[in-house]
Amino acid sequence: QVLLVESGGGLVQAGNSLTLSCAAPDLSSYGVGWFRQAPGKEREFAAGISRADSTFYTDSVKGRFTISRDNTRNTVYLQMKSLKPEDTAVYYCAATYQYYIPTLEVEYYDWGQGTQVTVSS
Repeated sequence: QVLLVESGGGLVQAGNSLTLSCAAPDLSSYGVGWFRQAPGKEREFAAGISRADSTFYTDSVKGRFTISRDNTRNTVYLQMKSLKPEDTAVYYCAATYQYYIPTLEVEYYDWGQGTQVTVSS
């Protein structure tokens, strides 16, 4: 078990930025994905970073979100810019053993508790 902990959520106005953090012991040994679940919707993949630092984004966040990692801090970040009200969701980070970047939840074996992001119009 990896014991992922997310932080950095909050309330922001549309157009502003927010950076989420996901920390866990030895997180540098895993691929990490950020998922989000909006009210009344299913959880969906947003962004991922592999052990080799390759990245992948869902189309709706491409160009606005940046995922990165600091292995010295065992932390993965999700920098979110130009936020929109439709980005409002609970954001979860998850760890995977896979060397590629899975977009399906079943390929992630450990999850954080989630952090709320609310974007007001």
